[in-house]
Amino acid sequence: MQYKCTRNKAESLSAAQAIVQGISADGGLFVPESLPAYTADDLKVLSKGSYTERAARILADFLSEFSAEEIRECVEGAYSEQKFPGGAAPLHRIPESGEAFLELWHGPTCAFKDMALQLLPHLLTRSLKKTNCDKTAVILVATSGDTGKAALEGFRDVPDTKILVFYPDKGVSAMQQRQMNTQEGENVAVCAIEGNFDDAQTGVKRIFTNPEIRKELDENGMLFSSANSINWGRLLPQIVYYFSAYCDAAKQGMLELGQPLNVVVPTGNFGNILAAYYAKKMGLPIGKLICASNSNNVLTEFLSTGVYDRNRKFYTTISPSMDILVSSNLERLLFDLTGGDSEQVAGWMKQLNTTGRYEVGAELTAALKDLFFPGFCDDAQTQKTIREIFQKHHYLCDPHTAVAADVYEQYVKATGDETPTVIVSTASPYKFADSVLEAVAPGEKQEADDFAKIGQLSVLTGTTAPAPIAQLREKTVRFRNCCEVAQMPQVVLRMAGLEAPKAKV
Repeated sequence: MQYKCTRNKAESLSAAQAIVQGISADGGLFVPESLPAYTADDLKVLSKGSYTERAARILADFLSEFSAEEIRECVEGAYSEQKFPGGAAPLHRIPESGEAFLELWHGPTCAFKDMALQLLPHLLTRSLKKTNCDKTAVILVATSGDTGKAALEGFRDVPDTKILVFYPDKGVSAMQQRQMNTQEGENVAVCAIEGNFDDAQTGVKRIFTNPEIRKELDENGMLFSSANSINWGRLLPQIVYYFSAYCDAAKQGMLELGQPLNVVVPTGNFGNILAAYYAKKMGLPIGKLICASNSNNVLTEFLSTGVYDRNRKFYTTISPSMDILVSSNLERLLFDLTGGDSEQVAGWMKQLNTTGRYEVGAELTAALKDLFFPGFCDDAQTQKTIREIFQKHHYLCDPHTAVAADVYEQYVKATGDETPTVIVSTASPYKFADSVLEAVAPGEKQEADDFAKIGQLSVLTGTTAPAPIAQLREKTVRFRNCCEVAQMPQVVLRMAGLEAPKAKV
């Protein structure tokens, strides 16, 4: 299995090379040259296995230079009972309905990013050896909230790595910020930026493709890699949990193997729903891909009209991990839907960079409409949905999951489709305690202290905060840095230990 670049299909790398490099020098993303096909018999086999066994089977089809033993060690190290005490990806079925929540937040940072970022360090360290690379990998991350903490935790004290995370100041929840700024480990660093997530993501991409900075790192025995979903090693593990959810849905009696399953995904950077799209192309019987956005509804407009336009008001919402106007992984979808037309994709990405807008045309727009149902909701509707789900089902969900649940209701009203459906639940509600409190008890006076709010939410709802959240109170804040976007290159070099850089950045 080789990997091609979305902006230059002549570029071809092995899986290990793609994972180490993370992103092409021209800013393009790596994609597999083909997708494996799964049959009904394959699904029967997967249904009988554990999550780690399902993961090992699927990863083997994409990581041809990894031995079966290496893959087994990777997945067992990532998805152990110690790291996922509630199970890696349990399916919580809503009684007397055809719906279920796929809970992806039972890992060490209580967010779905753990599903990939507990595995990526295992893949990356082995990939460095396979490519005969003796350099230190500098993992550069832009986060809208959850990726940062999950990446920091995954790479904490991993040999031959440094991890540097940028997040938007005032653009993440108080608990997300505390998770990052109390991160333990000798190889970690965190810095806020004066801007939003798109500013952080654009800044990181520019640093990745800056030849002077890359040279500076190379001369000091380092190289860049990524833990964002622009790295194929981050996206690949996400394919697994859609197969696992389908198998578990069949085991729970929601459907028979072979029958379709709709999937609802709250998304900002398009990686999570892209993984579901790849699973569908591989033969998993996914029906409609329902794409849920918050008030930053650039994806809703694009999937409806074929026009991508980031030139719009940016909203800071109660679902901050979706506060994104530039959805990086959409590039991979466009490459696939155009039959691998890297020249066309590169042209669109250039337009996006220069004008903030591109249009894909009628034929591709029709294909998007056939695959996806897009929708969005604002903060008021998000809180209303949290409250209604709790009142009706005594199920507490976070704001991102609530966005997905609301858009699913929009889909049912618009289509009447009653196909069994999985709603992807991306984070523990306790990561957003203030917003969830306001939703379930709008007249209740909230405690001033963030951790007191957690206790208040627990008492009001009869639920328990996950241990990784509750234990944050005792952790020391290590990072208080904040910089302007223009200062990010200098911050990266300084955090990498290069105090007097020769590079012109």
